[in-house]
Amino acid sequence: METWTVETADGGGRLELHSFRPARPTPVDGGTADGIPAKGGPPAAEAPGVVVIHGTLVTDALYRPFARKLSLLLSRPVHCYNRRGRAGSPPQPDGYSAATEISDLAAVMRATGSEDVVAHSYGGFVALQAARSMPIRRLVTYDAAVSLSGNLDHRWRPELEQAVTEGQLNHAWAHLVQGLATAGPVSYLPLGALRMLSILSARTNLGAEMRQLLPTAVAEMRAVLDANAEINDFTELTTPTLMLTGGWSPGYFADTGRQLAAAVPAIEFAVVPGQLHEGPIRPGKRLAVRMARFLNGTDRSIQSLGRRRRSR
Repeated sequence: METWTVETADGGGRLELHSFRPARPTPVDGGTADGIPAKGGPPAAEAPGVVVIHGTLVTDALYRPFARKLSLLLSRPVHCYNRRGRAGSPPQPDGYSAATEISDLAAVMRATGSEDVVAHSYGGFVALQAARSMPIRRLVTYDAAVSLSGNLDHRWRPELEQAVTEGQLNHAWAHLVQGLATAGPVSYLPLGALRMLSILSARTNLGAEMRQLLPTAVAEMRAVLDANAEINDFTELTTPTLMLTGGWSPGYFADTGRQLAAAVPAIEFAVVPGQLHEGPIRPGKRLAVRMARFLNGTDRSIQSLGRRRRSR
């Protein structure tokens, strides 16, 4: 794994990146002995890469095993980066919106020489918005958090933002989990039980990190709702896109995927059995294999499904 940074287009700072490559390229003129340019960045003369966009309330650290698997399966470089507001990346700016994330994704793709994108949850929202205005060769989303015709409005809890403002982070975490229902059966526990779980999880490194990231989650949920779209807004999308959801993911992700796939020829939809919302950060490589096949153009079942649907 290589760690480096990319300058944001708005001068807000440098995004922290982590890159995985199946093998070192042959050194070329202008590079160091290991193929890394002297000023840092990706090696020269390598295959186009893939960028992984992580979800909310997490950093890219949880996605590094997944990125490594994907790199080995594709025999291509895979890059994951910390979005604004976490780890070594700059804070979310005033006026943060989907446009901020799209600009950052474009900067990362230029710097890494990447053409494809894999995105999870809020990252899927960012990627689909980006694909409407910038070139992406192929895109795979998993449980993309896209708001269509206000279908996610009821997932927003004003109590969440109020609790974060007042520093009541256990209360905020409970409302977030109940509202999004992405934590499996735990999501349906009473608020009191969820607050107790938050207190207990705060004793772990991951739990403590999630609490620190709650303010970024408020801004990101607002960005999703502010970018609320209609299905027709995606009909001009030309990037071949596979929208995946887990068999055990909340049903609203599947509803969105099916609606978009039915209306947009470039989009395919599929359910991956036995997968939870956090599928990309779970052990195993089933999900990575499915995504790699689509990115390589070898997922025949998805391709044939698309041809059948467009022929009707």
